[in-house]
Amino acid sequence: MDVVGVGPHPQPWPDDPRLDPELLAGGDRRNVVDRYRYWRRDAIIADLDTHRHGFHVAIENWEHDFNIGSVVRTANAFLAAEVHIVGKRRWNRRGAMVTDRYQHVRHHEDVDALVTWAAERDLPLVGIDNLPGAVPLETYELPRVCVMVFGQEGPGLSDAARSASVATVSIAQYGSTRSINAGAAAAIAMHAWIRQHAESPRL
Repeated sequence: MDVVGVGPHPQPWPDDPRLDPELLAGGDRRNVVDRYRYWRRDAIIADLDTHRHGFHVAIENWEHDFNIGSVVRTANAFLAAEVHIVGKRRWNRRGAMVTDRYQHVRHHEDVDALVTWAAERDLPLVGIDNLPGAVPLETYELPRVCVMVFGQEGPGLSDAARSASVATVSIAQYGSTRSINAGAAAAIAMHAWIRQHAESPRL
């Protein structure tokens, strides 16, 4: 089985304040891309903050949705500005694969609190759900700065979240199931934003 990461860094160590002496000495087995090997966590976050994208992701969490960890992991991969948890504060972090250490995550007690926060920053909410009257994601121009809002697995978007959104956008489906997994839907929507607005990733 392949070993993830790198071992101890050869001496002499690079003179770089971003590097963590413990990682240099013991090796870096974290789930990070190679350019961040041996970097301190706060240095990685600071570097990510210099080029985060303009979209935010919000997911409703009324029944401890197990998909939230997956959403956080994907948001980190696509460099979302923030992830917003609406409802219950606690969520299962296993699916995040520790990416929540590098991704800004904010909690809101309810949809009204999210709406107030977004309005203060001129961030429109875009609901993502396969509901009657929804606009196809495949033809919708997502705002460059926005909050994409996802309902939790099963119930989907709450009425409050849908009412607060400037648009509700659906993802085309062709099979027999009524809906797709909330984590998968979030990944598709985030990638749609990436295709419309993002430049090629840094190597």
